[in-house]
Amino acid sequence: MVVMPREKWTDERLDKTFGRIDGDLRELRMEMRKGFEQVEQRFEQVDKRFDRLENSFGRLELWFGTLCCTIIAGLITGVVAALSFH
Repeated sequence: MVVMPREKWTDERLDKTFGRIDGDLRELRMEMRKGFEQVEQRFEQVDKRFDRLENSFGRLELWFGTLCCTIIAGLITGVVAALSFH
């Protein structure tokens, strides 16, 4: 039976291996940070769009309120005019 010698993990070899892993983790963190920044920018764009949409609805509500008031005023005027002729 052939026995293979067991490799020894020297301090230098451990430092090299953990250094590579540490470098990989740093690179991964940088990529994640960039990705989160891009997501944050997209959310800011979405927030701006919602603000514009909210402003548009505000103007639409004002326009609709004015229209309703005009119609009601017209109806009241019509009723008053009809009653005054009888």
